[in-house]
Amino acid sequence: MESVVEIGYGSRSKLAKRDCCLEFISAAGWMAVGEGSSLIASANQYPVHELLSPENKVVYQVPKYQREYSWSRQQWDNLFDDLLDAAGADAEHFLGTIICVNQTHDATTESVLELIDGQQRMTTLSLLLAAIYGCLQEHCAEFDDDRLTDLTNLRRQLVLSDPPRPRLRPQIQNSNRDDYLNVLDRAGVQIKTPKVLNLGNRRIMKAFRHFGNRITEHAEQSSTSRVDVALEMLKRVKQAVLVKLEVKSHSDAFVLFESLNNRGMPLTPIDLIKNNLLKTADGRPDLGLDEAFARWNALLVELGDDYTNQERFFRQYYNAFKTSLPVVANAPVATRSRLIRIYETLIAAGLVEFLETITEAGSYYKRILGNLDDEDVRTSLDDAIAALSRAQGSPSHILLLFLMRRRAELCLAEADLERITRRLASFFVRRNLTGIPQTYSLTALFMDIIDRIGDVRGAEVEEVVRESLRRVSASDEQFLEKLSGPIYDENADVARFILVSIAEQGTTRENRPDFWERESNHYKWTIEHILPQGENLPPEWVEMLGDATNARHVQQIYVHTLGNLTLTGYNSSLSNKSFDYKKDRLDGNGNYIGFRNGLRLNEDVVKADRWTDVEIKARTARLAHQALELFPI
Repeated sequence: MESVVEIGYGSRSKLAKRDCCLEFISAAGWMAVGEGSSLIASANQYPVHELLSPENKVVYQVPKYQREYSWSRQQWDNLFDDLLDAAGADAEHFLGTIICVNQTHDATTESVLELIDGQQRMTTLSLLLAAIYGCLQEHCAEFDDDRLTDLTNLRRQLVLSDPPRPRLRPQIQNSNRDDYLNVLDRAGVQIKTPKVLNLGNRRIMKAFRHFGNRITEHAEQSSTSRVDVALEMLKRVKQAVLVKLEVKSHSDAFVLFESLNNRGMPLTPIDLIKNNLLKTADGRPDLGLDEAFARWNALLVELGDDYTNQERFFRQYYNAFKTSLPVVANAPVATRSRLIRIYETLIAAGLVEFLETITEAGSYYKRILGNLDDEDVRTSLDDAIAALSRAQGSPSHILLLFLMRRRAELCLAEADLERITRRLASFFVRRNLTGIPQTYSLTALFMDIIDRIGDVRGAEVEEVVRESLRRVSASDEQFLEKLSGPIYDENADVARFILVSIAEQGTTRENRPDFWERESNHYKWTIEHILPQGENLPPEWVEMLGDATNARHVQQIYVHTLGNLTLTGYNSSLSNKSFDYKKDRLDGNGNYIGFRNGLRLNEDVVKADRWTDVEIKARTARLAHQALELFPI
């Protein structure tokens, strides 16, 4: 985690950065006094050479539950360039703040400071020092006694001796600690290293190599030696300043986290919920910090890496089960601004029960998100859930979560859930095309449906859902009007979903192409405009449409309507070509890749000799009525 005074390199003057940090310390101290306790044990500014002094045995240990190392080239370059720019009286470049908890058990061996916040900058600084050491180590045979002493002291800033062990100890997630040990070994520090697969592609090794390359590049640009550049960078790193805040416990550290977030620092609600959970677990005999973190991490694994999905789950979990959860004052609905307070209350009411219930709900939400494991058997319900997501129906996941978790109690079979899910997809196709009902009302709609279900069981649950959606949905007339208009211009995603749904009619999963297959970040099958949408229509199209004036008129009115749209896996090769070319295009193996690609969606297009407004209007009417039947409410 990297939240304290996370203002970035080069974004403000160094003085402003330092002032921002001191303002934070002052504010935190004021808060501690107000609470009647000493929140911060010590707060001082130190140059890096004191924080990693060769004269002491202080080590910085990142807790195992922290996020893995995530800084990249931009942050590496910003740090390196800012240190290069530091000169004269401003050479004491301000690097930011770290928060530590003293975890020392035997100071004669080493003093352990647990690095609660600041791991990214401390890891990056250590990687830069390792790169400098590696550069100097290559030329140590040329050094005099003074330079050899500098090299020895630098080694002692990186590792303690007897046995050799690192001064910085990254978290174990994603093998960060093993990566770092291998970096030290690559730099020439003799230390025991575990084997790491694909080491050269690991972020920590990439950072180490990047700093080495920057030293070489700067030496070439300034016509000086790599050794001189490395020594100058070493001097500037040692003079750079960090503010070290020591707190007495993890609880105090988490109070600081929340204080920082209130001052606009970049901690997410999910970060703060986790921090509060770990604070509550710290020191408990029934559920310790490690076990609480393991359960929390397992939940996030179920939810996947997308933060939007994670936060939506925490909102929807509360909104779905609010009546059976501990009462949270003034929180009728979970919004982003209320999320932290809601989960503080739920955790305080019973940590073990909270973890049990929310992880159970997370296992259902995992299926809703489509995060199936390789050994999971995909069913028709999973297909329906996928269709709901593709119809942009995530607001209804609150209802689906409620129904799946309470399935046995509500006497619902999987077939019942499938029908309800497909009805929800129909609702969202209509809603996202017509705008009825409005977006802001959707959460309240699905919470109301949950309330209406009440004691209803079995088939009556589906009827409650159907009737509730029917009351607020766009009418058939409103839906048909939008289907008959420039649908691609209104909502291209809905247009694609409707085209795929029509194309899939009369097929099975085994005998149809995967219209949702992706290549890189794009769908392999994309929407193709039969009459091209580009401004400069080829002569063949102008002639077919009568003249240039009429061609522009037809294009402006009909080009984005449903009747002028189809699906192809070769959009870029068809593009602005003539109608006949688009119909009969073959690939190198003699297979049709134009409109004769075998899709039933294209049958009337293939039969047409011309493609004018007459054909487009007729096909639009046919497809619009087909969509009306596919998505009933």
